[in-house]
Amino acid sequence: MFLDVIPKHCHLLLDSAYDFLVSHGYVNFGVAPSIKERIPPEPSKPHVIVVGAGFAGLAAARQLMRFGFKVTVLEGRKRAGGRVYTMRMEGGNRTAAADLGGSVLTGTLGNPLGILARQLSSPLHKVKDKCPIYRVDGSPVDPDLDSKVEAAFNKLLDKASKLRQLMGDISVDVSLGAALETFREVYGDAVTDEEMKLFNWHLANLEYANAGLLSKLSLAFWDQDDPYDMGGDHCFLSGGNGRLVQALAENIPILYEKTVNTVRYSSAGVEVVAGNQVFEGDMALCTVPLGVLKIGSIKFIPELPQRKLDGIKRLGFGLLNKVAMLFSHVFWETDLDTFGHLSDDASRRGEFFLFYSYATVAGGPLLIALVAGEAAHKFESMPPTDAVSSVLQILKGIYEPKGITVPEPIQTVCTRWGNDPFCLGSYSNVAVGASGDDYDILAESVGDGRLFFAGEATTRRYPATMHGAFLSGLREAANMVQYANARALNLKVDRSPSKNAHSCASVLADLFREPDLEFGSFSIIFAKSDDDPKSTAILRVTFNEPRRKSHEGSKTDIQHSNKLLFQQLQSHFNQQQQIDIYTLLSREQAFELREVRGGDDMRLTYLCEKLGVKLVGRKGLGPNADAVIAAIKAERGNSRPASSSLALKSGTSNSKATTEKRKLIRRAKVLRNGSGLVHPKIVGNGNGLNPPQVAESSCGQSTPAKVGNEISVSSSDGAMTSDNILLPCSEVVGGNNALPFANMNANLGPDFSISCSNGGRDGSWKKQADTFCEDSLKDLLGNHFYLGGLCDPSFLHHSWNTENAQGP
Repeated sequence: MFLDVIPKHCHLLLDSAYDFLVSHGYVNFGVAPSIKERIPPEPSKPHVIVVGAGFAGLAAARQLMRFGFKVTVLEGRKRAGGRVYTMRMEGGNRTAAADLGGSVLTGTLGNPLGILARQLSSPLHKVKDKCPIYRVDGSPVDPDLDSKVEAAFNKLLDKASKLRQLMGDISVDVSLGAALETFREVYGDAVTDEEMKLFNWHLANLEYANAGLLSKLSLAFWDQDDPYDMGGDHCFLSGGNGRLVQALAENIPILYEKTVNTVRYSSAGVEVVAGNQVFEGDMALCTVPLGVLKIGSIKFIPELPQRKLDGIKRLGFGLLNKVAMLFSHVFWETDLDTFGHLSDDASRRGEFFLFYSYATVAGGPLLIALVAGEAAHKFESMPPTDAVSSVLQILKGIYEPKGITVPEPIQTVCTRWGNDPFCLGSYSNVAVGASGDDYDILAESVGDGRLFFAGEATTRRYPATMHGAFLSGLREAANMVQYANARALNLKVDRSPSKNAHSCASVLADLFREPDLEFGSFSIIFAKSDDDPKSTAILRVTFNEPRRKSHEGSKTDIQHSNKLLFQQLQSHFNQQQQIDIYTLLSREQAFELREVRGGDDMRLTYLCEKLGVKLVGRKGLGPNADAVIAAIKAERGNSRPASSSLALKSGTSNSKATTEKRKLIRRAKVLRNGSGLVHPKIVGNGNGLNPPQVAESSCGQSTPAKVGNEISVSSSDGAMTSDNILLPCSEVVGGNNALPFANMNANLGPDFSISCSNGGRDGSWKKQADTFCEDSLKDLLGNHFYLGGLCDPSFLHHSWNTENAQGP
């Protein structure tokens, strides 16, 4: 449409961008006629075997066929769709399409399933927010009381969120249920019996959302995917989600009733065994549910990496069941899509706690009751007749007092997803001990790009959703295309399976242990051999512990667009878990950013709004960053920093030392005098017991005190011959043990810092006129410290204003 207005010299770039969007499934996916026409009649690329015909498998198969691959889909069931199953219920002159599995499109903004629905001209029905709740005896709960308990419940979730922040790493091993139960006990005496039943209803609703018992959900990460929720309304698809399955499966070569029991993979290709049949291919995509992987019904040869096996074990896989009932007519309110029911037994709080009305979308008077939490597991062994009788008893209790007769259902269906050998549950959740990282681990390919994995349990952003499964299929189709193209050209794919990704991330983490610039939560590295102001630098912003108060004059009432981002990131993630995001900028911009005052919030505002850069994860940095990383790594590899050798000589773990440095290092300013910046030298006197001389004054009385196991001195502008020096205290004090420090004799640039690993208290450097503030240093290191000699910090009242001043 706009090709003619693009300059010709940009057409190659335009083609590349278009090819990227198509290959990764961002555009031109689905079942529209114009897209289906692009599937070549004869495949020209290698054979791919897809295990499972759910949304993930169908999405991947359709994409791969469009890209010219030969595809074979093996499905154990007699139908496609997996855990998305629309059953046609009928009796008398009534019919209805009942979604017994995945049913609700959770958000429509950006949801690929919403796009499929538009391609099929299938209308979406917004699920109304109105959801009255009825007591055990069938009488309605007062709406004001309902709102009061719901608000209190949400406050408890907020308290649980704050609790995990305070607990830090410990929260990883604590369940959400334990935290909520603690708060419930604290406030239990202040609530009535009815309020407690309402509270239990909300607990059941939470277990429904997570398909898991609250006692098994991770307090730290149960809601780790919340920031990525699709916006827009929650919707039902008219006619059921089976319409999407049918459209996606059209003309896809699916072999039904092929239960896969073995997958062999090697550098030569794959073999997938189903019964007595062996299917050979160039690559395989495994889309079986997490429950199947957990039970180990598929044998992988060689065995999957331990990393992946551990991730499979850690993640949770929960259960949700349903009772679908087709009636002769609609006897419930036609303006309702949902209504709830309380239980008088807390252990049965999830039993038929919520009803969905599908009369507007199913084509007939269909009502579905949900069974969640512990009740969902007990439901698996409940006789269907008993289940239906219990549901009817609830409905009669609600409607017969209103003078409405509840008819016997024409047809009923009770699901048993936990006993289904092809899924063994409903959908995934973050169990105690797991995290969002485990979804990424499950998504990792193995066998050098031969065996791939997709499904809702492989997407950390959209787990437990139909659109998450679909998107994972598009994702892996793109990955398989990349590997196939690389093999065709005899190239190595560098950014592939996580093994390489983790290696790159590890190199970057090592480089940032000794950044060239560091201020607040910001760290920067660049090639020191390239002094060009326009040369590329890498910036890292770190979120870990709760941010300390800034001493740079920031005002808490300053409002700007990025403050919310900081607050959301800090509050969402476990505060003790380090989160790193990156960007590329010029060396000149790096120094500009360092001079911004007002704390991290103002720096982020300047970075995003003034410099116009965006922060991304490690993978988002792209190949340009890889080149910079390689250059810096090579440069540093040629000149090993003294800090490493000193730390190793002392018998101290270098990784531990650098970790402590990252946590505790602070920056101080070297004072300016009339002639400009002063670069004092740090020298020891060879005798750790005599105070060093400082310009114009002595240190005063020496005091026997220690700062901790290690101290570090570092320069932020690269003026030192090595980035930092780490010394154990035993080498700082006493006789000739101070010699390593004395031999350092290194120039410090205008920015430098001194810190100890465990002896100091939180604080930051302050500069007052031409002196350092004694109290601020005491805050950091304690009352006394060693640096090549023993001294009282009273010397801090004196300026360092001569180039060869002796002192720390």
